[in-house]
Amino acid sequence: MSAEPVTRCAVRAGAYYDSVVLMQLQRALATLPGVLDAGVVMATPANRDLLEASGLLPGSEIAAGPNDLLIAVKAESEAAAGEALARIDSLLQVRRAETGQDFRPRSLASALKQLPEARWVLVSVPGRYAASVADEALDLGRNVFLYSDNVPLSEEVALKRKARERGLLVLGPDCGTAIIGGTGFGFSNRVQPGEYGIISASGTGLQEVVCFLQGKNQGISQAIGIGGRDLSAEVGGITALQALDLLRRDPKTEAIVLISKPPASEVAQRLISFAHATGKPTVVYFLGAPPVGRLQEVWFTRSLDSAADDVIELRYGKRSDWEDWPIHFPAGQRWVRGLFSGGTLALEVLRTLPALVSPVFSNLSYPGVHPLPDSAHSQGHTILDLGADEYTVGRLHPMIDFDLRLRRLKQEAADPEVALLLLDVVLGDGAHADPAGELAPAIERAKADAKAAGRILDVAVVVVGTDLDPQDAKRQIATLKQSGAWVCRTVAHLVSYTVQRLGEIRGDEIPPLEGRPVPLAAVSPPVAAINVGLESFYDSLISQGARAVHVDWKPPAGGNEKMAGILARMKRSR
Repeated sequence: MSAEPVTRCAVRAGAYYDSVVLMQLQRALATLPGVLDAGVVMATPANRDLLEASGLLPGSEIAAGPNDLLIAVKAESEAAAGEALARIDSLLQVRRAETGQDFRPRSLASALKQLPEARWVLVSVPGRYAASVADEALDLGRNVFLYSDNVPLSEEVALKRKARERGLLVLGPDCGTAIIGGTGFGFSNRVQPGEYGIISASGTGLQEVVCFLQGKNQGISQAIGIGGRDLSAEVGGITALQALDLLRRDPKTEAIVLISKPPASEVAQRLISFAHATGKPTVVYFLGAPPVGRLQEVWFTRSLDSAADDVIELRYGKRSDWEDWPIHFPAGQRWVRGLFSGGTLALEVLRTLPALVSPVFSNLSYPGVHPLPDSAHSQGHTILDLGADEYTVGRLHPMIDFDLRLRRLKQEAADPEVALLLLDVVLGDGAHADPAGELAPAIERAKADAKAAGRILDVAVVVVGTDLDPQDAKRQIATLKQSGAWVCRTVAHLVSYTVQRLGEIRGDEIPPLEGRPVPLAAVSPPVAAINVGLESFYDSLISQGARAVHVDWKPPAGGNEKMAGILARMKRSR
């Protein structure tokens, strides 16, 4: 009868090690003779629960806190368990010898004396300490790659505002990857140097586009991760705007890809304004809610793989989605007004506008869109569903009766600030017998009146129908085109057309950038960096030929947060 397995634990009080070292130590212990399982963690409550659930923690009586190293071994015998625990220190020493760094400074200041040319500090310490380390790096005039997560939003905002005022970058927090000056930070891919700059609030999204481009034999100038919250309303896109400005000035960057989860609408507007004013072809992909179309040099795409294809085509001038029909709107014409009989068609337009322009009003509800205070009068950019209840009381639906739409078309066209009118024409049984026949004269007259007043009125119409419908789509389209309207066959095409025209309404002036510009030297090779946190990031830098120093970081005051707070206040009062 075989003996029952035994579980034994050891504690190293105040012995901080990063998670990669802990993983490697755990794996090394698990391979020792007679060891059945092993667990090596910092003794946080969550980690203790995991060990207990795995049968590696014999009881809660073990005295260990969040800043203590807890090692648990399950073995076939007492002797095997004791032998494994006795090997802990020697296994850790092997790991340290493998890093190849003879002397490890214990502070950023000391590390920078050892490597003064370092422009970057890589921070991957636990989140509750990360902001303090990043703040010290900024005080020392260094850019920060902030891999750490669980950094409070307020601390992220404070760090990025400080960096902006000093002409420095904070990539992150929770920034998993970047390629700066040809050197990968964090989790990165080996790619050839080239002419495409990437800015991404998604780490894996950045990696996917970088790999797509490499697969097409295209290289990267810079790949700048900005952290998942950068384009939130609270942060305001600080790092994304700095990165765009940097790539605008970078002579190695010929085209740009911008990737993000759907951003706050006001942030997206600033970002896209800046992107389109840089003069460099830019492809934008907002994950999950992509607009479509073109805003002059800015193109919106639908997926990560299409982003790579689109930016290559843009770089080499192969995109020709629109006829060469430039419109130069006189100063003061800035509004888009949409008069739709189909609510869903109106909503498709509303999906795009708030990310590009403001203010947007509607009688439909959509994020970033303001409710129209007076349904009888438009303001700003207005998109209306004329088939909504407030417009159909006592009258037929606008797919049948065009009276309301014709009156509203005349009203909107007379507004001297309106540049573009959007309309839909829905054909089929039960609909108006000849919608183009009614709309075309009104469109022609509105355009002529605007021209007489020294303005340009552009009109775009989406036609939903077939040549088999009683109204005959081909005949309807011909009539509308004769009136001077631009005719689209899908609402996506109409949205794309709207985005293109918005570029001509908005102009090319580069919006002012707050703070000091980041010098190009920050992203120029050769790269030298200080690493604070995961040793594997230091190993990666060295393997790529970068100069690096790893800091032997420990939690301040031995992890005593009360004492650490006192020390921090004493430091600030000096």
